[in-house]
Amino acid sequence: MKWASYASDSDSLERALDECIEAVKGQLGTDAPDLAVVFVSPHHSEGYDLLPQRVKDKLAPRHMVGCSAGGVIGGGHEIEQRAGFSLTGAVLPGVEITPFHVENESLPDLDAAPNSWESLVHTSPAKEPKFLLITDPLTIQSDNLLLGLDYAFADSVKIGGMASGGQNPGGNALILDDQVYRSGAVGLAFHGDIVIDTIVAQGCRPIGKPLNITKSQQNLLLELDGKPALEVLRELYESLDEGDRKLLRHSLFLGVVMDEFQDDPQLGDFLIRNIVGMDTRAGALAVGERLREGQIVQFHLRDALTSAEDLSALVCRYRDDERDSRVAGALLFSCLGRGMYLYGRPDHDTEIFRNALGEIPLGGFFCNGEIGPVQGTTYLHGYTSSFGLFRPLGK
Repeated sequence: MKWASYASDSDSLERALDECIEAVKGQLGTDAPDLAVVFVSPHHSEGYDLLPQRVKDKLAPRHMVGCSAGGVIGGGHEIEQRAGFSLTGAVLPGVEITPFHVENESLPDLDAAPNSWESLVHTSPAKEPKFLLITDPLTIQSDNLLLGLDYAFADSVKIGGMASGGQNPGGNALILDDQVYRSGAVGLAFHGDIVIDTIVAQGCRPIGKPLNITKSQQNLLLELDGKPALEVLRELYESLDEGDRKLLRHSLFLGVVMDEFQDDPQLGDFLIRNIVGMDTRAGALAVGERLREGQIVQFHLRDALTSAEDLSALVCRYRDDERDSRVAGALLFSCLGRGMYLYGRPDHDTEIFRNALGEIPLGGFFCNGEIGPVQGTTYLHGYTSSFGLFRPLGK
């Protein structure tokens, strides 16, 4: 297995394509990789529909996937707020790739049998697929797609992101092999000699202590440890230093432990969700996630330093597990709210990745939402960097 990646900020899409193809061919040592992953900024929107054929003519990949992107990542570098094109290529011996395109109206009902979802993506659990997914946030119910795939393929990794760059339905481009779609979702199922490891850095740190939900109603958090949720939050606020009090006013989140058997939650065990409102009379908080009594939750804060420390800790933990020595390439799906917007400089997350894991070819894009697992269940995230690390089977 061999990967290569490069990105160009040329104002000319043709020139950018030539630069990327020359670099990727040189790194791979082949003219026809098994996979090409392409991301292109809206500065090149006039060339969206011609891009697959141009890549096919000059690189001849067996399969291709990608999308429009508010920012692109290639060769371990991030290109934001200007023209950008990213190309990642992979030679994947012993790997079968099954492409699929899904429209919203073709999604099975959530109570449909697993074989309906298997037919949708042209594979079965018996083949032990791993999924790369790119969805259009404006035209498909991505949450329902992930719920269905998790139901039918409970043991399969799903990684990816939501296309960006377009402002209205039809404004984003989804690329799959030689086609460009303006709606739905595209994806690849990988079978055979391949593993996709994941790192999902949600960029938050916990404050206070873990608490038990003693009363809730759908997404309303009513009581924690027998007290009104808002009262618990006020008590927490009083215990914080001035810096954290300022953060709490605009960067407060709730971490929800999704594993009901996890009574000592650690880094990476929480699903981070927005607090979207409060009811002062009822003492309740509205959260961007369905809640249930008995769950363990903890309040979290997010800022640039916290996001950096969170990512660094997770990447280093992956390295210390000694899986990185076999990683051939990686894809990064990062939130548009990270990058320059959060850190004030480019290449922040890619540098942390490179410093911990070395010169692994890394491509990707800045998303409208990131797809990745927490405690074995796949979620849509925000403000997250979600990595897929590709390696062959084996120890």
